[in-house]
Amino acid sequence: MGLSAPEKWTVEADVVVVGFGVAGVAAAVTAHDLGAKVVILEKAPEGEEGGNTRVAGQGYLNTSSVEKAIAYLTALCGPYTVPEPMVKVWAEEMCQNNTWLESLGGDPQEHQHPPVGIEFPDLPGSDCVHKFHDGPTYGYSNTWKLFERLVKQRPITILYETPAHELIQHDVTKEILGVRAWRRNKPITVKARRAVVLTCGGFENNQEMIRNYLPGIPYCYTSGTPYNEGDGIVMAMSVGADLWHMNNYAGPSMALKVPEVRTTFSMQALHFSKEFPGGMIVVGPDARRFTDEKFKTRHGKIPINGRWLPLSTPCPMFMIFDHTLFSAAPLYDKHPSHGWTQIIERYDWSEDNSAELAKGWIKTAESLSDLAGVSGLDAATLVETVTRWNRYCDARHDTEFGRTLMMEPIFDAPFYAVELSPSMLNTQGGPRRNEKGQIVRPNGTPIPRLYSAGELGSIYSYLYQGTGNIGECLAFGRVSGRNAAAERPWK
Repeated sequence: MGLSAPEKWTVEADVVVVGFGVAGVAAAVTAHDLGAKVVILEKAPEGEEGGNTRVAGQGYLNTSSVEKAIAYLTALCGPYTVPEPMVKVWAEEMCQNNTWLESLGGDPQEHQHPPVGIEFPDLPGSDCVHKFHDGPTYGYSNTWKLFERLVKQRPITILYETPAHELIQHDVTKEILGVRAWRRNKPITVKARRAVVLTCGGFENNQEMIRNYLPGIPYCYTSGTPYNEGDGIVMAMSVGADLWHMNNYAGPSMALKVPEVRTTFSMQALHFSKEFPGGMIVVGPDARRFTDEKFKTRHGKIPINGRWLPLSTPCPMFMIFDHTLFSAAPLYDKHPSHGWTQIIERYDWSEDNSAELAKGWIKTAESLSDLAGVSGLDAATLVETVTRWNRYCDARHDTEFGRTLMMEPIFDAPFYAVELSPSMLNTQGGPRRNEKGQIVRPNGTPIPRLYSAGELGSIYSYLYQGTGNIGECLAFGRVSGRNAAAERPWK
């Protein structure tokens, strides 16, 4: 045994799963059903578990053809190729998501109007895409409730408020023997007789990693779980793991972030499918518009010169609007359908936006020049930008960015500004894994007894198909759970 391993372990199991989202669920349930004793370490307190799975739209991908799924994923990867064995396993397993859940008592229901769910219909194999949820409707954590139930109806130990911080590695063989963690602020060691499976998500709440790895954004805030801080990336790197896809993420969008709330608010007037009375534009720090504010991105990416690139978000950004829009409806939809702020934080946004105005989250002034002053913008440029926008509205033609929705002038004083930040649900990068779910070194060799699944080192390298993350969590959660359970216990 390596010198780094403790003489006495606090907790012992065959398979230790780090992270209680759907990737952790799939790995834990699969390993348990193959006869392994399983422990899940969850960073969040009880009641806030579930990772991004719990607060996502609740859809998961089940593809209808292995051959078409191979073609579609290969096309999604574009110039950033993924090894063929990985693509093949992904495609084979994605076709089995419904079968597996049905075998465990789930009730897969396809989203209505499934062709709408194909994010890139022009790519080969795209018609294999089918988006499902459990039960009668999607959203509101309904599918997560099934996943959670699969774990809790089994004798799988869940240790809440137990963030893992270090992998215990044999000094000579380099096998992973277990995990060091904090259990309610006290150090513990967790023995993994067969393997450790890392399913603890990405780095969407780690600003240093965001600055280092994500292109074009100085900061970004999550609409998902605030507990994803890149812990799995640090642990895997410390034992020799390679990284991949670190520059890919499901974003950015534009949202309000305030210090009082851990996650972001999506402004209703910016949502692509909503129409509101009153005028609204978004400007950058130069007080000029930079995009079609109502354009529907493909999970944060837009087509530019024949390539898909992240939406430009020059920071700070400001949503500028008039009193007609301010008084029409709440700027934020607090209905708990999806998103951490809606489902977990449950911030009670005022019906007339007055409470948020009083808090200073919304700035106001009687003139556009004064609004520029309280927002730190150049007054003459903001007035010019709004004047130009109003001309576009009169002509019903936006010559700069081609916007066609909410073509309403900004003229009804007082005027308002909300500072917006880049926002995202999740990152895709992390430790590179192989087709067996093993985390590998830069030379491609696996680190013994170390596996991963889910958004931590996701397979998506360039473009992303909606519901693909939860689908991948299920697929590679099963792969890693099977292979972890098949390891011979170390002595």
